[in-house]
Amino acid sequence: MGPSPSLILSLIVSIFFTLCSSSDYTNLVFKGGIYKQTLKNLFNALISQSSASKFYNSTSGDGASAINGLYQCRGDLSNDDCNSCVKRAQGQSQKLCGEAVAARVQLNGCYLRYEISGFRQVSGTEFLYKICGSNRASGAGFEDRLEMAMGEIVKDVGSGNSGFYAGGYQSVYVLGQCEGDLGSGDCVNCVKTAIDRSKSECGSSISAQIYLQECYISYTYYPNGVPSDEKSLSSSGKGRKTQKTVAIVLGGLVGVGLVMACLLFAKSTFKKKTHTYKYGG
Repeated sequence: MGPSPSLILSLIVSIFFTLCSSSDYTNLVFKGGIYKQTLKNLFNALISQSSASKFYNSTSGDGASAINGLYQCRGDLSNDDCNSCVKRAQGQSQKLCGEAVAARVQLNGCYLRYEISGFRQVSGTEFLYKICGSNRASGAGFEDRLEMAMGEIVKDVGSGNSGFYAGGYQSVYVLGQCEGDLGSGDCVNCVKTAIDRSKSECGSSISAQIYLQECYISYTYYPNGVPSDEKSLSSSGKGRKTQKTVAIVLGGLVGVGLVMACLLFAKSTFKKKTHTYKYGG
C-alpha cells in the first residue's frame, strides 16, 4: 500500500519551506525601472524646448511616479547655446546623481532641477550655495559701488525685463536672474534676499555668487574696468567663463523638498592669488 495523499502533500510543503529557508536572503526579487524611463522622458521634453526658450517646466509620468522638472538659461544666451547648456546639465545630472529622483545641476549658463511630484516645496528664497572670492577690498568706496551696482539688479528685474539683468557699474560687474515663472514682486524679493545673503556670507570679497532656490546673483570687481567680453558666455568658446569646471556634489536634504542636489560651477570667476584692494572715499 502506497503513501497516503496527505503524506505526499506534507512532504512537498516540507521540502518547499526547506528550500525557501535555505535560500540566500540577498536574492533579487524584482527591480523597478519606472523612474528611469520617467526621467528619460522628462529630459527629452526639456531638451527639445531649450532650443526655442530660455525657460521651460514640465511633468513626466503619472500619479506617485510623476516627476516635475525645469531648466533656466541665462537671459543673454542664444537659443543654440541654451540648448547646448541644458544638454550638458542633463548629462552631468546622470553622471553625478545617477537615477536620483531629485536633483539640481547648476552650470554657469543654465541650471536643471527636478523632483518627484508632491514633494513639499522649499521656499523660493531658500539658500542653496555660495562662492565667495578670496580677494578682499578695504575702504568705504567698494561698499558704495557694490551697493549701487546691486541696486541696478533690483531695479531691472522688477521692471518686467524677463527677470534677468547683467551689467557693469563703476568697475563692478553684476548679474541677477530669477526663475522664469516667478512674478515681478517675488523676483525682486528673491534678489533682495540674495543680496543681503551676499553681504552676510561674503562680506568684503570682491567677487561672489549666491544661489537661492528661485534666483541667483553674482558680482565681480575689476580693478582695470569690466572687460568687454564679460557678457559673453557661449558654448562656442568665447568669453572667460567657458574655462574648466569643477563639480561639487551635496548629498542629503537641501531644505525640505530635495533628496539630493548636485551643483556644478565654473571656477574661473575667482583669482588664485589673494590681494587686498583699497578704495578712496
